[in-house]
Amino acid sequence: MNCDDEKGGAGMTENQMTETELAKQIEMLAQDILLYSRNSLLVNLRFLDAALYRFGLNQQPKTDGTIATDGNHFYYNPKHILAEYKEEKESVIRDYLHMLLHCVFIHPFIGPDINPKYWDLACDIAIENSINDLGLDDVRNQRQSRQTELLEKLRKEVKTLTAEKLYRYFLDQELSDVELAGMRAAFKADDHYLWYAAPEQKKIRDSGGKDDKDTHSQEDSSGQNGEGNSKAETEKGETNAETSKGEKPSAEEVKEEWKEISDRMQVDLETASREWGKKASGMMQELKYVNREEYDYSSFLRRFMSMGEAMQINDEEFDAIFYTYGLQLYRKMPLIEPLEYKETKRIKELALAIDTSGSCAGDVVQTFVQKTYNILKQNENFFTKINLHIIQCDAEIQEDVKICSQEEFDKYLESMKIKGLGGTDFRPVFRYVDQLVENKEFTNLKGLIYFTDGYGEFPERMPDYDAAFVFLDDEYSNPEVPSWAIRLVLSEQDLYEDV
Repeated sequence: MNCDDEKGGAGMTENQMTETELAKQIEMLAQDILLYSRNSLLVNLRFLDAALYRFGLNQQPKTDGTIATDGNHFYYNPKHILAEYKEEKESVIRDYLHMLLHCVFIHPFIGPDINPKYWDLACDIAIENSINDLGLDDVRNQRQSRQTELLEKLRKEVKTLTAEKLYRYFLDQELSDVELAGMRAAFKADDHYLWYAAPEQKKIRDSGGKDDKDTHSQEDSSGQNGEGNSKAETEKGETNAETSKGEKPSAEEVKEEWKEISDRMQVDLETASREWGKKASGMMQELKYVNREEYDYSSFLRRFMSMGEAMQINDEEFDAIFYTYGLQLYRKMPLIEPLEYKETKRIKELALAIDTSGSCAGDVVQTFVQKTYNILKQNENFFTKINLHIIQCDAEIQEDVKICSQEEFDKYLESMKIKGLGGTDFRPVFRYVDQLVENKEFTNLKGLIYFTDGYGEFPERMPDYDAAFVFLDDEYSNPEVPSWAIRLVLSEQDLYEDV
């Protein structure tokens, strides 16, 4: 090798070292910008403290990526952060808040049946609407001005802009890929690919980059170091990315941590930070949905079961000793046969009132009846012969269809038409059901289930049977029911699940 070759080789090594140093500088600057963004949010939005310090900062594994999260880490592309900050520093702060709120609202933790295109759009719109409600100058950027027209349209058609309601709305619209992409352009801030990664692919979070706690030890403006550990996490003896034993938390554990953070945020916004709570209407709607009390409609229906005989082998009262002894003594002649009937609790008599007033949409009513049918038709819930009255009503009785078997229920669903669409008054239904009981149409009525929006006149006295009002969780302000009535609130997700 001659001298020129040696100089050329040395020059290449020097260039490579320069590139490495440059990449390190870019990474350090990007982390400084992210820490600055985090601190800016903390100064302005103190109710986000636990959420802000839940994340660990990791370099984005995708070379062409922007920012992303799996709920456990904040993944970022250093070059993207610098470019965003150079163009508009508010965009980095807004994007940080955008991705943070995805986790607070439990958006990344989804089931396998979700449609990614519609869910991505619905989540981004819900988040951006929540951020706009804050009216915070530090997160006001050019993207916000492009959102106004679509948000105004959606408020008229969807009203409550939560991710779940928007998702259902977009599914019904059956938008093309071009329409979806055009709508999302004004709301997109991060990449959602980690939300849909298979469990083994999600392990990528353990291999990408170093956490900010490994590269930053300086004190930030909140009085905490760059380790990203809040006081609450220190008290638990855990870091924000793994347990004290060094074990990575499961997706379910991470989800539960974020639900705890969401609950804490809601309490804070309703008490100490109530001034922000009044401004952040979109955020409060999402938090109330995340922290709502979940109901199992199947379990709820079981309270209306009654004892009766069903065609079923009764193993509990079957004596296997006498049975086998008879077979031995008389060959093929057992001394005792197993009982073919069994006393069991199932739905036998039930009144199902459907509010068909103008405020209850027809497709929602039909979905509720279909969901009820799907539960009742299961063998453990449905007697072969039943006495079910499906009563459509608004301010008066519009229709009463008696169902005696599963076959009749099938036919009813095929030809069901919504009737009424007037006002709402609960009293006529109770008077009508009382009359059915008096006429012996019901001999052992366990209850009346009334599906409604809740805005009507309630009966003054308690009936002789259980009465339950089932509401669809719409504006998170369903009216209270009389003390003698049962109140059940179903979310849209609960309503459409398994239908």
